[in-house]
Amino acid sequence: MFTYYFKLGVRSLRRNPALTALMVLTLAIGVAASIATLTILHVMSGDPIPAKSERLLVPLVDNGPTQGYTPGDKPNDRQLSYIDASNMLASKQGDRRTAMYGVAGPVEPARKDLNVFTASGMAPTGDFFAMFDVPFLYGHGWTEAHDAAGADVVVLSRKLSEKLYGNENPVGRRLTMMGYEYQITGVIDRWDPIPRFHRIIGSNGGAFGNEDEFFIPFATAIRHQYSHNGSMNCTADRDPGFDALLKSECTWIQFWFELHSPGDRPALHSWLNAYAAEQNKLGRMKRNAPTKLYNLMEWLEFLKVVGNDNKLSAWLAFGFLLLCLVNTIGLLLAKFSVRAPEIGVRRALGASRKEIFTQFLIETTVVGLAGGLTGLLLAFGALALIAMQSKQLTVVAHMDWFMLLLTFVMAVLSAMLAGLLPTWRACQVTPALQLKSQ
Repeated sequence: MFTYYFKLGVRSLRRNPALTALMVLTLAIGVAASIATLTILHVMSGDPIPAKSERLLVPLVDNGPTQGYTPGDKPNDRQLSYIDASNMLASKQGDRRTAMYGVAGPVEPARKDLNVFTASGMAPTGDFFAMFDVPFLYGHGWTEAHDAAGADVVVLSRKLSEKLYGNENPVGRRLTMMGYEYQITGVIDRWDPIPRFHRIIGSNGGAFGNEDEFFIPFATAIRHQYSHNGSMNCTADRDPGFDALLKSECTWIQFWFELHSPGDRPALHSWLNAYAAEQNKLGRMKRNAPTKLYNLMEWLEFLKVVGNDNKLSAWLAFGFLLLCLVNTIGLLLAKFSVRAPEIGVRRALGASRKEIFTQFLIETTVVGLAGGLTGLLLAFGALALIAMQSKQLTVVAHMDWFMLLLTFVMAVLSAMLAGLLPTWRACQVTPALQLKSQ
């Protein structure tokens, strides 16, 4: 019976093409607007590394001055000073640790057809690659010995490697950049997590910026005194020079711990509290502010990666969908009202109200499927237009299989919801009145 009613629903689409097209288009526009907005919100708020998100933690300590500070004030610092980053690296807490900051400088290609150009990258420790499950196309990251020695080694992004060496494996070659020769130890495969959770603060484009082009050891960047490419917060005057920066309370380094299991978090937090108390005795961290420890998803929430504006846009889009549903209800009422004689004849021939209800509800489902297909095309068009606005939006304006499925489910459910009232009204047709009027 379902197949029969479904065929009737398909045929009913051709009875009044103009009214049918208006219903399908109204539903499709509402679905497309809500799905396009929800897709961006879904991508922005997704867990970029679900297998580890609860085990990756960001520590924050407040090393600001007491001047102008009121207990309970939220700290502005979201990074660490070099002093604290170095101490945490030496602490051996967690399974892995990494400190990092952004660097940028000139690259001098060996190829004659390439001029010197500027590339931007990052200076983490060797644990970085295993912590964040970075895939390698060639080679591997550097070792602890490289970190300890501040060796001149580099890992390239696939994009930069192909620019410099084409499709060849460049591992073992030497590359002149930022005034020094670096030996290439590896090339990472395409790796562009959304959002770029590992380095949001101070990066070009923030959480949805471009991928880093190269990686050098943290100790190497410090040894060569490379200036940071990112944000810095200095709450007090400091002497000029790189050495003075290292000894200052300026915050410019991001830090991550990886734990063996989420259950190790309380122990790490206890250590962090003890560390802050010890530094206070040494004359630092005079505010005595509580320490903070955020896992990955808490960190994204703390940084407001998905802002209130994005959430408001999603609610407005669903409000627009509701408005489209109200219009669809009106159109369905008009469509079913003209079929009252048909319903009366069917009831007189023995069809029950349940059968009438089922038939017309399946017809609205057919409308929902048509609206879903049209809405999907419109949603792709809307996302393409959004992606054209900026490079950052290009990263998030794409649809995955989950959102494809959700588009059809939302369209069908919306049509069925809109069809409940018109279908119920169709069931109330009195056969005797319709037969008398014929």
